[in-house]
Amino acid sequence: MTCDIGVVGLGVMGGNLALNMERHGFRVAGYDLDGAKAKAFAGGAAAGKNVEVVNSPEGLMAILRRPRRVLLMVPAGPAVDSAIAHVKEHLQAGDILIDGGNSFFLDTERRSKALAAEAYHFVGAGISGGEEGALWGPSIMAGGPPEAWEALAPILRAIAAKADDGDPCVAYMGPGGAGHYVKMVHNGIEYADMQLIAETYDILSRGLGLSAGELHGVFAEWNEGELKSYLIEIAAAVFAKIDPDTGRPLVDVILDEAQQKGTGKWTSQNALDVGAPVPTIAAAVESRFMTALWQERAVASRVLHGPSPTYGGQRQPLIDAARDALYACKITSYAQGFGLLRLASAEYGYGLKPGDIARIWRAGCIIRARFLGEIMAAYRRNPEVVSLLLDESFRAAIQQRHSAWRFVVQAAIGMGIPVAAMSASLAYYDAYRSKRLPANLTQAQRDYFGAHTYRRLDKPGVFHTEW
Repeated sequence: MTCDIGVVGLGVMGGNLALNMERHGFRVAGYDLDGAKAKAFAGGAAAGKNVEVVNSPEGLMAILRRPRRVLLMVPAGPAVDSAIAHVKEHLQAGDILIDGGNSFFLDTERRSKALAAEAYHFVGAGISGGEEGALWGPSIMAGGPPEAWEALAPILRAIAAKADDGDPCVAYMGPGGAGHYVKMVHNGIEYADMQLIAETYDILSRGLGLSAGELHGVFAEWNEGELKSYLIEIAAAVFAKIDPDTGRPLVDVILDEAQQKGTGKWTSQNALDVGAPVPTIAAAVESRFMTALWQERAVASRVLHGPSPTYGGQRQPLIDAARDALYACKITSYAQGFGLLRLASAEYGYGLKPGDIARIWRAGCIIRARFLGEIMAAYRRNPEVVSLLLDESFRAAIQQRHSAWRFVVQAAIGMGIPVAAMSASLAYYDAYRSKRLPANLTQAQRDYFGAHTYRRLDKPGVFHTEW
């Protein structure tokens, strides 16, 4: 049996991707360092399918057609280096290793250079969609040598999610770590999306007293309109779930501690490195840090006081305004994410195409949404637009909603309900539309205490004042 591709790591993601490839007519070889896991996969999900599970890297390489294509599905970090070392001695020049995990893009850059020096190709492929996406169609962001992409493209196009127009949600992002960079920013936007949804829920739940059942109705209705997306859809589903142990809505008995795997933090950190403002993503990351302090917050809630989180006005106007505010925040958040992609592309020489990125995020990935079609259209209208906020369609959308947006943020602040991501989004919008910001004072102070100099509005040059 000669196989088209090998999968190293037969956990849920690796196993599901192997089954996805097999279902699309490819012969798949599988290997896992954990023999029990490999045996369970072979005798379970892969039983009777065109999947050959082997018990050694030598056995894997022996049944792969050249150039060998080997997909590594192991946890990000040292496990990837370990997996590369485990299989590398059995490779030949021109063979292709693919890292399909959530690796940090600079690790991918390092591995790409090291493997290229030994005549191997290395592809960093960001794969989004979770377990279900791996099995039925993820969004795939591939980076690495163009010739390696060409060798992989038929398989990746076949297994990727398909948008409503039938277009596969996979594309070549650029050299080196470009694929993992785009996946990192995807996850940063995902953090922001989830935090904005959570803050909206908090306003409607604590502020208006909406029950989980009422929230299900609100979010289900929103999912029929401009906010239609996977995250709004599953939020509605969460509100409808009843806990079998207590009979209460399950969301009401879940501890309010949001965990993370680090990709949102990487996005925020790298944005600082390239000089890109992404305050909504940063607020979302910091909000998760705040949730981890749940024991401290329990103590503080008894001694620190503020306004009552109860809204005194009519419910429906605030619900409607919250929908508009959430959409405006979403525009602003994506503008930040795509702004970061633009600056990083120049910094790292990736040549990213934002329209292609929006196109492949329309299905399969966690942030899939109707909204991505609007972003794709914006870049079709003007591929060089420096910010989505300057696109005529999004300008009009925010113009129609910014009063509702301000009303919601003000209402939340008045009730003492934290809206870190919503308020950061609004502040970003107001800063971006301001011709003049107060940095003139900041620069004067820097010159005062450190002779850092300044520039003037009325004449060219660099100046210093003896204060």
